[in-house]
Amino acid sequence: MQWRRSVIILVPFSFVLAVAAEGEIPVKTMTYAQAKQRVADRKLPEFWVGSVTGLADRFAKLQRGEVKTIAETPGGRPIHLVSFGEREQVRHRANFNSAVGAREPSAYLDKAARRKPVVLLIGPVHGHETEALTGLCNLISIMDTGRDLRGKDRTPLRRLGEQCRLLIIPAGNPDGIARFEPRALHGMGLADVRFWGQGTWADDTLCGWPQCKRQHPMKGENTGFLGCYFDDAGVNPMHDEFFAPLGPEAPAILAVARTEGPDLATSLHSHESAPTVLRPAYTTTEQQQAVRSLAEEYYALLEQRGLPHGGLPAVRAEGGEHPAPFNLTSAVYHVSGATSFTFECPHGIVSEKACQVSLEQILEIQLALYESMMRYALQKKAATE
Repeated sequence: MQWRRSVIILVPFSFVLAVAAEGEIPVKTMTYAQAKQRVADRKLPEFWVGSVTGLADRFAKLQRGEVKTIAETPGGRPIHLVSFGEREQVRHRANFNSAVGAREPSAYLDKAARRKPVVLLIGPVHGHETEALTGLCNLISIMDTGRDLRGKDRTPLRRLGEQCRLLIIPAGNPDGIARFEPRALHGMGLADVRFWGQGTWADDTLCGWPQCKRQHPMKGENTGFLGCYFDDAGVNPMHDEFFAPLGPEAPAILAVARTEGPDLATSLHSHESAPTVLRPAYTTTEQQQAVRSLAEEYYALLEQRGLPHGGLPAVRAEGGEHPAPFNLTSAVYHVSGATSFTFECPHGIVSEKACQVSLEQILEIQLALYESMMRYALQKKAATE
């Protein structure tokens, strides 16, 4: 990497901040006080929802849909499920795993008998990834009023949503979101992503990725600032012990999936790069191909609207020196048969390789994904009738 210009400032606690023309030199250590100093003095727009404060009041004012609490976090915060569209009662004789073993998946739920497809949208289980919280709160507003939180008319998207049953979990990890003080990483740097996302060790060294996953739960004398990946008990819901749960978030999410049997589901995340649909690990190649087909349609919509996108997910079996983890996305498929995938949205951070997008574009990237999912689910439903 070539740098045209750099400035190095030495400050206490061995903290090194280096700023360069093309981006930011990696920071190795950071204290909470230093992280706070780096948070921009800014006013985020009204449509941006970067906090769990006020969510319950927001949902209590809805005129349409149903709101219920599906769990309480270690920090005593509610996890909400907001649903639109009536739940259709269909034949249910077995859990999904047993139905697959019986070679009759419909013994789990006769999804073909439903009039509407069911779409599950799982908001940030990593608390610093508030792009999804913003997107889902805007979608809830659209389904309730026909307008997003900017007041923009989104009647076509609402009409699509009315043809589906929508299951929206706006905040998959309220504890982590509550710990995220910047409310948005837009315009910040990679070091800020690492501090607020993965946290620090006791010596103020940034945990980083994937090192932050080498200790779980994230608690003990060797830990420092608890990153927003984790709930207040140090559990990362994306990598809970699904057969012997460590926290309440993943079991509550999976209970929704198990009970409702969604046709299509996504776990919404954020990263440095362009919007990307990821390959779902430990699912069938047919499921992976379905996700790839959805990604093709979504990317085409982004291009049409002048928005960036990443590459298409591969279709392949598991294996290799570093096989993919069986994570929450995988578990959703295995309890419900849903076509399940992980989505990564850009934060809009400042770095050499980052995808540069505005807050308005981030919202449009999110809403375009939901639109693509609804269209895809409706197309699949029509094809089976």
